[in-house]
Amino acid sequence: MLVRKLRYGNSKALYAIQNMFSICNLNANRIPRCQITSFSMAFQGSINNPMEVLPGNIHPCRSFSTITSTILVQAKDPAKLTEDLQNALDENRLHDAWNLHEQHMNMEGFPRKSIVNNLLTTSSQTLHPQWLERSFQLVQKAIQEHKQNLLEKKTLIYLSLCLARSGFHVNAATLLRKLLETEQFPPVSCWSAILAYMSQTASGAYLAAELVLEIGFIFQDGRVDPRKKSNEELISMKPNTTAVNIALAGCVLFGKNRKAEQILDMIPRIGVKTDVTMLIIMGYVYERNGRKEELKKLKRYVDEAHDLSDVQFREFYNCLLSCHLKFGDLESASCMVLEMLRKAKKAQDSLGMATFRFEATKVDNTAIEFHRIESREGLTREKSTDVEHTLSYGDFCGDRKFIKLEAESKELLNDLVMMFRNGKQLITTEHGILKPTDTVFVKLVKLFLTAGKIKELVRFLIKVSKEGSPVSPDSSPLIQVVNSCISLGWLNHAHDLLDEMRLCGFNTGTSVYSSLLKAYCKENKTEEAKSLLRDARNAKIQLDASSYKSLIESHVVKEQTHEALNLFKEMKESKLDKFNQDSHNEFDTLVSGEPKLMGELLQEIKNGHELDCGIHDWNNVIHFFSRKKLMQDAEKALKKMRSLGHVPNAQTFHSLVTGYAAIGGKYSEVTELWGEMKVLGLYHGMKFDQELLDSVLYCFVRGGFFIRANEVVEMMEKGRMFVDKYKYRTLFLKYHKTFCKGKSPKFQTESQISRREAALRFKKWVGLF
Repeated sequence: MLVRKLRYGNSKALYAIQNMFSICNLNANRIPRCQITSFSMAFQGSINNPMEVLPGNIHPCRSFSTITSTILVQAKDPAKLTEDLQNALDENRLHDAWNLHEQHMNMEGFPRKSIVNNLLTTSSQTLHPQWLERSFQLVQKAIQEHKQNLLEKKTLIYLSLCLARSGFHVNAATLLRKLLETEQFPPVSCWSAILAYMSQTASGAYLAAELVLEIGFIFQDGRVDPRKKSNEELISMKPNTTAVNIALAGCVLFGKNRKAEQILDMIPRIGVKTDVTMLIIMGYVYERNGRKEELKKLKRYVDEAHDLSDVQFREFYNCLLSCHLKFGDLESASCMVLEMLRKAKKAQDSLGMATFRFEATKVDNTAIEFHRIESREGLTREKSTDVEHTLSYGDFCGDRKFIKLEAESKELLNDLVMMFRNGKQLITTEHGILKPTDTVFVKLVKLFLTAGKIKELVRFLIKVSKEGSPVSPDSSPLIQVVNSCISLGWLNHAHDLLDEMRLCGFNTGTSVYSSLLKAYCKENKTEEAKSLLRDARNAKIQLDASSYKSLIESHVVKEQTHEALNLFKEMKESKLDKFNQDSHNEFDTLVSGEPKLMGELLQEIKNGHELDCGIHDWNNVIHFFSRKKLMQDAEKALKKMRSLGHVPNAQTFHSLVTGYAAIGGKYSEVTELWGEMKVLGLYHGMKFDQELLDSVLYCFVRGGFFIRANEVVEMMEKGRMFVDKYKYRTLFLKYHKTFCKGKSPKFQTESQISRREAALRFKKWVGLF
């Protein structure tokens, strides 16, 4: 009767209901059904007199919408409500299902276990952001109210997988961590697939690396006995090669190289097997972190690997050559380049082809695979989308060994590897033979020139000319380098190069001497021009009329008439008095054509920054001591590094901070380093990256330095860096759970007040309020 009157809009009834249900602290869920009749009678009596006070001291202060909703919920039979909820899920009416679930929560609390899990899985497999968000909130509510027994392990794993696929990487990682906390260990095939989807973004890749380190820590140094049957479920979660490769690939793709190195340090401690993919990723990590010695050790394993494709072989040697250039190791880099040229020349020779036939056959077998991988470039998202719509919850549960998920993980791993292969290559592959690109020569020449090693550069380029394809003298790499130096105004370098070329018996054309002489004359360096003219005569090189004309004009300007007349007579005797337009434009034509090597060299020298090769050496020394927990030696190395004029960078401080964190209790030293870092950032432009700030923040939170911790958080948020709040919330609860609890003491110093306020601010930031 009451509902019928509500439908027809009886205003008196509405006002009476509003008055009646404005009882303070009235809990509708607790009203016995026997009281509904008495309340209905009260409603009827209050229709004609809305201001009549109803039983129970009802006061008109409650919202009418809440009251009507409560009445309708009370009128609903719980059994019928559960039945309707199940029917809505069977018919895939998720909007109705969630509304019915809310009604059930208001009336009876959580539905039964099967309904909760059915609601979660049905919502998850739609991959709709709205339903995924509500599903995650439902799981959080169940955990907060200690109803974890309602949540099945497979349901949480599947929800985490769907969240990762849809880009909710933080929520996906949170569910995995909750599973670990409740000792519901997910199989490695499942969580590795979740990591593969997470690693598609920078924040997700960082979280994936954190998860691998957290899970791997459980198995370090043989802590888990695989012989015990009780550990069977735990052993199934142990990181395998695919899971580690996914985390490493995500780190390399998004530049989290020091986090990747932490994973590499963990690998031998948990006994993960190494495959060829991991070898290549290790090469990338070592190259980017400047670990030259580790790369040399890794080279032996790469050379002995039998199942390595030509693409993977090229990728590793590209990393090795890049590392040589980074350290300014010209001897090793030039030897690598010459060795590649020799093998390439031998392979092109008809006699040498027979020697390389076996290797070429091996390469041909892998060529099809390579082209298939190349064709996948740019299609990662499309493939992921196809997979997303094929794996339903039924398929997920039916695949008991999770073979499909394992295949997904490997497919996504291949896509990740392809993404970070697209950088600028120093080496290319042709018929299975490695060949250096022009970029290598550009970088080598620049290093030779900046180091002042003219003699070594000439010898190297002469060997390159001998091993490479035959070209005209004016198009050889040496001549292009000399012309580049002239264009840059490095006339002394160009002259020294010509001297070394002449001493080595390398034949040069007229154009390079002519162009250098004109450059000297333009700069009014007549003495140097006369010296170059003598060198040209000794080399039996006849300069053209335009060169003589430029030199004569320079002498006339300086009023050196006698020298000008002598040069004019020499030009007459050589029958060069008629201006030869072809000779005059010889160099101009060469420059306007801009051979590729010369153009790239000019661009590299103009735009490239000077390499401080020494800083890499010192970073390796500091990293070695920090890794061995020899922090006093690391501090001495830092002082020596500063005294030699090398400015520490983010990698330097990261090694020191992680070293102090490994020792424990050395948080005051980290505070001193933090002060130095801020000075370098302010006055020397040192760049703070996510990995460095995260390691500093960990030390400050662990040591209870919350004022400094808030400074780091502010810097990370200002730089829009991802922060793993879950990790720091857990860290705070582990070491500072009782801090800032209860009322503050009446008598506190100013520093104690500041520390307490900072701790409360940090506590609020991590979501503990």
